[in-house]
Amino acid sequence: MKKTLLLLTFFIGLINVNAQTLEELKETLSVQKDSLKAAQGRVDATQGKIDAFPGWKKGAFGTIGGSVSNFSNWYAQKSPNNRSGNIGFTVNAFANLNTDLYFWRNSGNLNLSWVKFNDKDNPNDNTQWREANDVFNVSSLYGMKLSETFAFSGLGEYRTTILNNFNNPGYLDVGVGATYTPIKDLVVVVHPLNYNMVFSRNDAIFQSSYGTKILIDYTRQIKEISFKTNLSLFQSYKSSNLSNWTWNNSFGYTLWEMIGVGFDFGLRNNKQEALKYSVDNYDVTGTDPVPTFDNINNKLQTYWMIGLNYKF
Repeated sequence: MKKTLLLLTFFIGLINVNAQTLEELKETLSVQKDSLKAAQGRVDATQGKIDAFPGWKKGAFGTIGGSVSNFSNWYAQKSPNNRSGNIGFTVNAFANLNTDLYFWRNSGNLNLSWVKFNDKDNPNDNTQWREANDVFNVSSLYGMKLSETFAFSGLGEYRTTILNNFNNPGYLDVGVGATYTPIKDLVVVVHPLNYNMVFSRNDAIFQSSYGTKILIDYTRQIKEISFKTNLSLFQSYKSSNLSNWTWNNSFGYTLWEMIGVGFDFGLRNNKQEALKYSVDNYDVTGTDPVPTFDNINNKLQTYWMIGLNYKF
């Protein structure tokens, strides 16, 4: 009986020791987490001071998305035997110089994707990869500072497609005006003296003109999150038919090391492009009227893409 009591006492004491040890470990872990938070706060504060120093700041992040599929005898759909796929990527890059007297901000955006659909029951089916998204945009903004938030500036911006119809159309905006930077990483450009030069093989539709250029760009990285939003707008003095705007957005969230998930979407309104599309697809044997600026359906242009994200 005494031996049994001794064994019970020993095991109860061992359990108490283990319980105390576990509580002590939890307390130690809590202290270590607090220390890590404090250390990260000091690191972030130092990095902020480094970022505030004049000089070049460069960076890039992008999104890669893709999928493949294969169906055999899937009778519920129109093409029961098919193979399809899509692949695309987006790259956003910037190189900015900031000094006490002036700044020079350069940025670029490239969004390309391809799709493929092979109906295995149709011998005449187009099985080639075809272009889907096709966006290319570069800009350079130079400003002489009048204060911490205002500057006299000059802007050059070029937009086109590169996979198909390169520079047809292409848009080159060149102008001067003012730039407002109310907070870090936000740039608001208003250039009332701007020339929108349009390159195209159809001068009857695409015309160059003078107007006001407005550019709003916000590029930011907060720990694991990277995002960029860019609105480029041109208001023609000659005719509203020659005005246009494009709004591109990119978001990335890092999950592990430099890899994460990304989401991109864009909106555009351009009546000249809508008219060219309507003219190119006009059925001369039909009863519809010949497309003009006055009768076309200028629908909002959109795109989006989601996939893996790689932060350079």
